[in-house]
Amino acid sequence: MTTKPIHPGTRVGHVHLKVADLERALGFYCGVLGFELVQRYGKQAAFVSAGGYHHHIGLNTWDSAGGTPPPPGHTGLYHTAILYPDRAALADALKRVVDAGYALTGAADHGVSEALYLDDPDGNGVELYWDRAPEAWPREADGSLAMVNKRLDVAKLLSEA
Repeated sequence: MTTKPIHPGTRVGHVHLKVADLERALGFYCGVLGFELVQRYGKQAAFVSAGGYHHHIGLNTWDSAGGTPPPPGHTGLYHTAILYPDRAALADALKRVVDAGYALTGAADHGVSEALYLDDPDGNGVELYWDRAPEAWPREADGSLAMVNKRLDVAKLLSEA
């Protein structure tokens, strides 16, 4: 294990998902969530983005066309987290999800953030969230984070869309 921490400017740049049906996946990530299609590689892969970045999410059927999600109890991706810039943008995302008929699998106020959870059409977990300003994060007496898992009022959030 290293003793030197990773550079503080490091970020997770993108996630690349194996999907069973590329068009269905694009329908969710572009049609429901609103990502923009940046590039396609034939009928097997596509890259989507927010704000003109080269890609935030890669989707492919190279080894998974027609496949099924892994069964419970197996390792793999727990969820992909999509960070929205503010609560209003998260409320808009919730409205899109509800209008498209997707069910939430959870919703929580973590103190540092508010989060919505659902599954994409391939059963991949998706978290939609926004972060509060760091100065508003709950802290222990020693200054360490005190994240929580409280109920999020989804109806109130939806009313803000």
